[in-house]
Amino acid sequence: MKQYFNNKKLITLLVSLMFFIGILWFSFNNFGSAPYLQQVVNDITSVAGRVVSKPINALNGLFSDINNLQNTFEENKELKSKLNELAEMQAELTTVTNENQKLQEELELQATLTDYNTISGTVIARNPDKWIDQVIIDRGSRDGLVNGMSVMSNNGLIGRVVEVNPTSSKVTLLTTNDEAAVYTSAEIALEDEILFGVINGYDTNRKALVMEQITSTATIEEGAEVISSGLGGLVPRGLLIGTVSEVSLDRHGLGQRVYIEPATDFEDIRFVTIINREAETVDELNDSADTEEESE
Repeated sequence: MKQYFNNKKLITLLVSLMFFIGILWFSFNNFGSAPYLQQVVNDITSVAGRVVSKPINALNGLFSDINNLQNTFEENKELKSKLNELAEMQAELTTVTNENQKLQEELELQATLTDYNTISGTVIARNPDKWIDQVIIDRGSRDGLVNGMSVMSNNGLIGRVVEVNPTSSKVTLLTTNDEAAVYTSAEIALEDEILFGVINGYDTNRKALVMEQITSTATIEEGAEVISSGLGGLVPRGLLIGTVSEVSLDRHGLGQRVYIEPATDFEDIRFVTIINREAETVDELNDSADTEEESE
């Protein structure tokens, strides 16, 4: 029995030695390439890596796309904000440019009114329901304003002061529907005579002032200049009102009716010039005319 176990040990040792020699021989003959078992392990690891890496790479790509989308959204939001700021700046620039132009026109107007004392003002309120009737300006009794003073804007007569407060005043416009309030004496200078009449209305369809009660039947050409005559004691003489745009018969068919294109854009009145000068009355004008005749 003891000899059997010794033989078994010997056989086991020989088999182990042969197995070891076989491995050495196999490794020697396959030098430079990975052992077979290692290749199998490598293949399994490679397949497992590909299986695991694909969903991971997909998730990474998804997160990257989401991040890019978020960045694009933020960039678009920032661009829209900048565009809005640019639009606001453009609107402000346009407003400032228009206001500068209006102010320049008022300065040019004041330069022509050397015979009058003037007060500059700004429109601070205009009721949409009474858009063509009146405006509120930022000058009042503290600035020397009184009722009846003539008001100009953009080179043309626009109306007169009808209500005075300490720091503001109400101005009735020539375009008002109140005929009594708009009543203004005017004249048209022709080559050989001067025609007198009154501004007593406004035609909203034609956007033209209406002049009637004209003292002559002489032919009036379109484009003729219309100015205030100073008669009536309300408005000083020589203030530009507008130019003749159309001539027809009056409502009674007896005299001429003249339509006048205003020198002022009544839709856009921002700055005004108040004429601080008492107008000559009719009696004063007549006295002046009599004096001139006597001197002749």
